[in-house]
Amino acid sequence: MPNSDEPAPDEMDLGAIFAALADPHRRRVVLTLVAEPDGAERHCSSFGLPVSKATLTHHFRVLRRAGLIRQVDRGNSNMAQLRRADLEGRFPALIELLHNEIRTTAIE
Repeated sequence: MPNSDEPAPDEMDLGAIFAALADPHRRRVVLTLVAEPDGAERHCSSFGLPVSKATLTHHFRVLRRAGLIRQVDRGNSNMAQLRRADLEGRFPALIELLHNEIRTTAIE
């Protein structure tokens, strides 16, 4: 069941997505997930962001509310998963644009 603050595919807003991606930490999370196989899940702490736990929570909330990721509850932790199919359906060229970003920048 989706989180209450996760938009349905037809409610995804390109402005909210671009605003979420404007932050380099959030963009790093999304680019890392884009490079993973479809359906891959990662611990929110596995992205190595140099921020506090509260700030990390904020970044993932912004990504979730924009519709870029889904957070999956795995008991004592949340896993982040790219909403690839939803994004491809709503904004077909977005994933390709993100792949191009991966090719031109190094994810550390």
